[in-house]
Amino acid sequence: MRPLNYAMLKYFTTVGEAGVDDVMDALKGDYAGFTAFKRDKMQEALMTAEKNGLIGESRVDLDGNGGLRVFYTATPEQRDTINSYIK
Repeated sequence: MRPLNYAMLKYFTTVGEAGVDDVMDALKGDYAGFTAFKRDKMQEALMTAEKNGLIGESRVDLDGNGGLRVFYTATPEQRDTINSYIK
C-alpha cells in the first residue's frame, strides 16, 4: 500500500476536482486507520502539495455550516509529474 500522501496525490490524477472531504471519502476504505487520516492533517497535506506545485487551487466556497471549503485540481502537466514519481 502507498503512503497516505502518495495516495492523496494519485487521487488527483483520477478526478477533475476535489476537496479534502472528497479525498477522505475516496481513501477511507484503505487509510481510515492511519494516524494522519484526520481532516486537518489531510488539508495541510493538500495545501503543501499546492504550494509545491503538484496540484492547484481551483475554487473555494462555504459548506452548509459556513465553513470554508477549498477545492484542488491537477493540470495534465501536474498529473504527468505525479504519475512519473508515483507508479
